[in-house]
Amino acid sequence: MNRWLWQGVAAYAIWGTFPLYWSLLRGVPTAQVMGHRIVWSCLVLAALVAATRRTATIRSVARRTLGIYAIAAVLIGVNWTIYVWAVTSGFVVETSLGYFITPLVNVVLGVAVLRERLRAVQWAAVAIAAAGVLHLARTSGAPPWIALGLAASFGTYGLIKKRAPLPPVEGLFIETAVLTGPALLYLLFAQRGGEGVFLADPSTDALLVGTGVLTVIPLILFASAVRHVSLSAMGILQFFSPTMQFLFGVFFFREPFSKAQLLGFVLVWAAVALFTADGLRRRQAPVLDEGVA
Repeated sequence: MNRWLWQGVAAYAIWGTFPLYWSLLRGVPTAQVMGHRIVWSCLVLAALVAATRRTATIRSVARRTLGIYAIAAVLIGVNWTIYVWAVTSGFVVETSLGYFITPLVNVVLGVAVLRERLRAVQWAAVAIAAAGVLHLARTSGAPPWIALGLAASFGTYGLIKKRAPLPPVEGLFIETAVLTGPALLYLLFAQRGGEGVFLADPSTDALLVGTGVLTVIPLILFASAVRHVSLSAMGILQFFSPTMQFLFGVFFFREPFSKAQLLGFVLVWAAVALFTADGLRRRQAPVLDEGVA
């Protein structure tokens, strides 16, 4: 159990340190970074699928299933692009907000799309989070579009993945394969435009190639951990990553963070704590209590 738990911690810790890595690529256009990330991730996953002899699963995928993964590919591509652009543009704190509110967005999508019913405590958590987002919009003069875009794209991605039948590695390979065609076309277009697929700086080129491994490793660790660690533990761990990103944004990158922003974040954190506590209580409750709202 400790082994799988530490794999989960490692996955979220790597995701939490992503801002440090992407900030090293601030001089590279976001589209070019994304092109490399997609292509190299696909190659790493293809090697993994071949090494574990899972190619038969890929070949037998039905057309309808491919359609599901194509939609998921677009959503995760949008999410990755927003995140990379935000980090390289100096909005690390706002990206952390996006991943703090993602679980609550999942709840709202469950109600709107899957017709799920919320308990009073869950509605309260959603309302408190909404108040925090509205406060941030009022104090800054505009909604936190980066946070909302990240939460909406990743929350919808999770909703689509609920209908996806393949294991994580095979599924992610198909998603990156769908995106690889456009990514390669862009990189070739950039090459013809004089920008070059690779840059003159070998260290930056190595960082671009490394985006594939950086993307795949935490996903593999997460896929391994989630099969053996309780949902309660994974539910708590999921806030480890945005907490690290928030701390990096405020204390390492020295992004502006006012008292007015702090109030908005406190409201969101209170909503997350309420939502998590309710989830833990429900999972620990006796089976006879399942029907009680």
